[in-house]
Parts: sequence; C-alpha cells; structure tokens
Amino acid sequence: MMKIHYILIVLISFIITSTINAQQDSTKTEEDWEWHWIDSDEWIWHWDDDFDFGFSKSRPSISLNFGFAQIDRKNLNKDFVNPNLLELKLGYIRDKTAWGKDDLVKHGYKNLFLSNESNKLSGKESAGSEIESDMWRLGIERTAGYGYKLGETSAIILYNGYTLNWSRIDFKYPEILTLIPDPEIETLNLYDEVFRFGTSGVGGIRIKMIDNLMLDASYERSIVFQRHLFWKWAGSAIIESVAQGLLDKFIDEIFESSPYAAPVVNFVLKNAMSYGIYELRKEKMNWPFESEAPIAYDQFKFGLTFVF
Repeated sequence: MMKIHYILIVLISFIITSTINAQQDSTKTEEDWEWHWIDSDEWIWHWDDDFDFGFSKSRPSISLNFGFAQIDRKNLNKDFVNPNLLELKLGYIRDKTAWGKDDLVKHGYKNLFLSNESNKLSGKESAGSEIESDMWRLGIERTAGYGYKLGETSAIILYNGYTLNWSRIDFKYPEILTLIPDPEIETLNLYDEVFRFGTSGVGGIRIKMIDNLMLDASYERSIVFQRHLFWKWAGSAIIESVAQGLLDKFIDEIFESSPYAAPVVNFVLKNAMSYGIYELRKEKMNWPFESEAPIAYDQFKFGLTFVF
C-alpha cells in the first residue's frame, strides 16, 4: 500500500509540476515557437520544449549551501537547540531571455538535494530542557524566476520554488524530560528515527558573478508531516497549484505592460503566497483540510552554485 502511495505522489507531483510549467511558460514570445512541416499537406504549430522537460538546453550544476534553522511545532511547549545546516544539490540550470528583452532573464533550476541539519554543526548543546536534533533530508527541488542582466556574463535573479522531500529526524532528550511520561514527548516520538514525507516553499536571490559561478541567499519553510494522509495532501497541493497559476496570469499581464518591473513583482507576490500558505500549514499540515500540525523548519541558506 505504501508503494502505491509513493507512486501516486510522483504522478500527482508530475501533473502539478507540468501544470505550473505550462502556467509559467504562458509568457512565451514568438521566438519560442516555430512552424514545422510534417508528412502531410498541413502546417502545424509546435513548441520545441513540450516534451524535453526543460533539460535539453540546460546546464549541469552543483550547489553547496550552508545556513541555520529554527524548529517549531504548534501547540508544543518545548524548546529546541537551533541547528545549522549543510546541503548539496545536483541539478540543471536553464537561463534564457524573457519577453524579447535582451537584458531580462528567465531562470529555472531543477535538482536533487541532500542536507543535514544538526546542532552538532552549530557546536551547540542542550541547555536545561532544550531538545537536540539531527535531521537528514533527501528530496527534489524546482525553482523558477526572472532577473536582470548586469553584463555579458553576470545577472541578478529573483526566484521562488518548492520541494518534495523525505526526512529522518533523531531527537535527543535531556534527562529531565524523560523522568515522567510526557504527551508532548510522545508526539515527538512519532517523528523520531523514521522517514517522514514533507514539502517546502523557498524563495531567494541568485547573483551570477561569472558564467560558471553564482552566489545564493534564500529562505525556506519546510514542514515534516506527522503522518502522510495522501488524499488530503494531494488536495492541498492542487489548491496551491491553482492559486499560483492564477497569480501567474496576473504577473503575465504585468510583463506585457511593464516588463522591467515584473521580475520584482513576480518575486514578491509568488513568495508572499508561498509564505502565507505555509503559515496556514504550520497549524494544519494539509490545510485547508483537518489534519495535525507538522514540525516546521525555518531555514536561512547561503551558498555557491557551480554551472558547467
């Protein structure tokens, strides 16, 4: 049964990603389209990137991130030792001109990532009743956005994105919390030393220094599900996808009237919506459906991306 759920997760994620791609790529200009002749007496209208999933003109990339995080769970009156994090991403980056403007950039980054978030990385230990943690996280990420060229090989890019991930958290409780039964500790034990599904919303800025090097600063809200209620999760994800799609249509109109303002407007509106949705999910992990609160990580990251 679990295998079926994971297969459905991948399928629905693909559908949602395809929908978002279609919505975000509704800004195609004439140079993105070509007439093609087929073995008949008709011409057809064809977009070359329909079935390449965005990889045909992408460049392989490696990202290394360092940062710090804060841990929280609604209705849980426990203090955590805030961890630091290390993260590795392997993926593909694609940049091209946007809206026919040579100094505007459309940017996309798809990757697999592995991260470790632990108080050991921060050199901090429990003080009093603080709970220590060590989390490994594996997942897929897609970010997209727009930016401005600063020169032949430099640019500043403003982006928004999301991840699907699996986390394994190891909690270490101070002795004072283990002396008597505690319902809150029993709740945390539902996450302890098992893999749990999660999602996140991310927004940030990439500065392209030279053709092969980018600096990155980002904020990510990640939630770890207490248990995976597949259909509620799918419903919540579809609602988010539709909301982001409607926002894309509004941003398209801004591009048409004021293209040089649109990258900033896109960055502000897309990330504001993601932040609002994940604020609601801090209380109900499958908002708007009735569900438990997740463990939430607020992550601030800084890093380097090498593009080949």
